[in-house]
Amino acid sequence: MVNLIWFCMMFAGLMVAALTGRVETVTETVFSSAEKAVGIAISLVSILTFWLGMMKIIEKSGMINIIVAILRPFANFLYPNIPKNHRAMNAILMNMSANLLGMGSAATPFGLKAMQELQELNSDKETASDEMCTFLAVNTSSLTLIPTTVIALRAATGSLNPTEIVGTTIVATFCSTAVAITFDRLLRRFSRNGRKGRNG
Repeated sequence: MVNLIWFCMMFAGLMVAALTGRVETVTETVFSSAEKAVGIAISLVSILTFWLGMMKIIEKSGMINIIVAILRPFANFLYPNIPKNHRAMNAILMNMSANLLGMGSAATPFGLKAMQELQELNSDKETASDEMCTFLAVNTSSLTLIPTTVIALRAATGSLNPTEIVGTTIVATFCSTAVAITFDRLLRRFSRNGRKGRNG
């Protein structure tokens, strides 16, 4: 679907350029954009290497364990049906910690592992469990304290103050997470009432 959207956008651009007699502009834009993309990608390597190194320091210093300990009561509240020391809970906590630090690339493997472990706990293999739905909602909304990747992109594209988005990011992701959890709880209750009605 995404490929189709991109194709339609490119086709529409080419048609407009052809109809307005500015086909040469398309060629210039393609080459200049490709050059910028390569430059951004190269500059991102050094920035992301720095932040990945910081993440490794946080992990090796034991600070990640402190973050996990702080998040554990919150995770136990969100996922009451998961045993506290289960592998799924550990993967969820690591995913939440990485998202909190804005490391989406580091959070992805933990997210996949969490879903795999949650599927093992799922009694109905054909339907997502409540915990799986909750995890998807929380992971997608993702409260972030340090938007590492976005800061790196802003720095790579020449922003004078790449960290100025930290405050607004915290507010925005707090709101998105709060909305995700609220609707998750409401839909859980609605689903339970629906099941009781069918069974009763």
